[in-house]
Amino acid sequence: MTRPPARTGFAGAVYVSLLGPLTARLDGRELPLGPRKQRLVLATLLARPNTPVPVGVLTDAVWPDDPPRTARKNLQVYVSAARTLLGPAGDGGRDRVVHGCGGYLLRIAEGELDTLRFGALARAGRAAAGRGDLPGAARLLREALDLWEGPPLNDLRDSVGVAEEADRLEARCLTVFEDWAETEIELGRAAVAVDGLRDLVERHPLRERLRAAWMTSLHQSGRQAEALAVYDDYRQLMSRELGLEPSPAMAAQYRSMLGRGREARRPAAAREAGSAGALPACTGAFTGRRDELRDLLDVLGGGEERVVVVSGPAGAGKSALAVRAAHLLADRFPDGRVHVRVRREDGTARSRTEVLAELGRLCGVAGSAPAQPEDGPADARATAALADAWQGWLARHRALVVLDGVPDEAAVRGLLPRSGKCSVLVTARGQLAGLAPVHRIALPALADGEALELLGKLIGAGRLRTDPGAALRIVRACGALPLAVEVSGMRLAVLRHLPLAEYAARLGDPSAALDELVAGDVSVRDRIASGWRDLADGDRWVLGRLAGFAEDGGFTLDRATAALGCGERAAIRAVESLIDAGAVTSPAGEVTAHAALYEVPRLLGLYAREREASDLAGVPAERETPGRRAVPAGRETTGRRGVPAGRQAPDRPGVEDSALIPG
Repeated sequence: MTRPPARTGFAGAVYVSLLGPLTARLDGRELPLGPRKQRLVLATLLARPNTPVPVGVLTDAVWPDDPPRTARKNLQVYVSAARTLLGPAGDGGRDRVVHGCGGYLLRIAEGELDTLRFGALARAGRAAAGRGDLPGAARLLREALDLWEGPPLNDLRDSVGVAEEADRLEARCLTVFEDWAETEIELGRAAVAVDGLRDLVERHPLRERLRAAWMTSLHQSGRQAEALAVYDDYRQLMSRELGLEPSPAMAAQYRSMLGRGREARRPAAAREAGSAGALPACTGAFTGRRDELRDLLDVLGGGEERVVVVSGPAGAGKSALAVRAAHLLADRFPDGRVHVRVRREDGTARSRTEVLAELGRLCGVAGSAPAQPEDGPADARATAALADAWQGWLARHRALVVLDGVPDEAAVRGLLPRSGKCSVLVTARGQLAGLAPVHRIALPALADGEALELLGKLIGAGRLRTDPGAALRIVRACGALPLAVEVSGMRLAVLRHLPLAEYAARLGDPSAALDELVAGDVSVRDRIASGWRDLADGDRWVLGRLAGFAEDGGFTLDRATAALGCGERAAIRAVESLIDAGAVTSPAGEVTAHAALYEVPRLLGLYAREREASDLAGVPAERETPGRRAVPAGRETTGRRGVPAGRQAPDRPGVEDSALIPG
């Protein structure tokens, strides 16, 4: 199939294809991609577009067994060749491939890479299906599939690293094909999908969703005997290869076909709604998070994971992303989607009893439980009974449960599914490292373009264009935190007389920035304060020290050691505790602790310095060391660097330093 032209809108447009053999075209003319190792480097960068790829990953893709001493130099040559081959990124003349602390990043737009275009079309198709526009969904999904020309990167799969990326891409293509086939079946047009389903089942014989769609399409096309044979073949294959039976859903589908002739399925819009459908409305200002949203839709829509944790600091937009994904996944969860907040309005955590009671009411789970935490054995028994009933409901249904604002692992352990096809989407400020196995998505700050887009939605694109430089200073002064950008936009929408440059100057003043980020009853400081209260006492002290020592929010391990007045091991543990709590960000790629540049988000750093100054003005009753061991009041005498003696770095690192490490 002929590839579509690049959709960049300027001359010299490049179009790169991964959904098949690796190819690149410039204005329709195929480009020579060079020797094999250069193609492996290019394929690895393109498989992770607009994302830093660590040097180690590139090295493993090219030399999986024994890289030469000149591997890094050779990689630089291959990357330079790719940069020259593909030309500058977009019409701004920026370098196509750049190097940073996380590795090499290849910049490429949706209209220049078939996998990005494929993902955009697939998301649009699923969104159309969620709105009930099945013809539109089928068209968009088919347009995405038209980009698929066979096994991705099929000419480079003998490289283990490239093969893994290719398998991931192929799994995504298969999921979209299943979406398209099921949509055509819902529309009563099963005949158009029969042949494609047969071919894919031959290549992926154990993929049940493909089998079920093929069986249904044959049945709807009047080929009942063949439809029943598909099930019998699958049952025998599962028994022979895995010692298992087909799923209860597929078995029920088979039984419904026995003794019946052709019967078209009712359109999805005519089916009864699921028993659970309690979702908040999507925010109209939702912007960006395209990669994270795509990841959520792929993981939850494909049925590969049952629990997904979306983490990020207060105001990062976790709830908005979760609700957006839940709305777009309507077709994947026929028994509904339900949203429950695990925190009260004041930010305090609700008890598991309260959350279970609300889930039970929303989903119609039989049983009862007290509305307040347990006070005695009778209440505990009632809660346990409701928990058992909840697990029974999860096992019998296919629904999506959004648990929003989870404070810690203990708050959700009894709520996660033990069996069945339900999925749970958890949002939390910390990363909830104690939960496993789960799929994790950490929300970084918005990119400049995404933050400006959000600001423009609130103040108008015309006003944004009056002073784009000042607008950029505003979003950067907000630390590109979605909540802060949104509050700035709401404030500027009311203060229409206020020049963007003047407001940017106000936000740029560290002593006034948090005072400016208030719109009506929405306060960024209040939200950050809620996240601050979630931290352990020791983490709060460490964060205050690091915020004071960080340069533009960033710090190294050496600087952390100096700021905390402790040894290296204690500093590593203290920093990693803050990373786990979502208060400090670390590089996306693998890098040693000494080489890593850690970062305290700007607004959280400002708040931490406020609290540090407040603490120094008073006499706290108790504090903790970076290792979280309390230092009793009255024993905090001043040591080196003005740090209390109980926090001092020892003279012999590795001996006394062990006292700072948690037991």
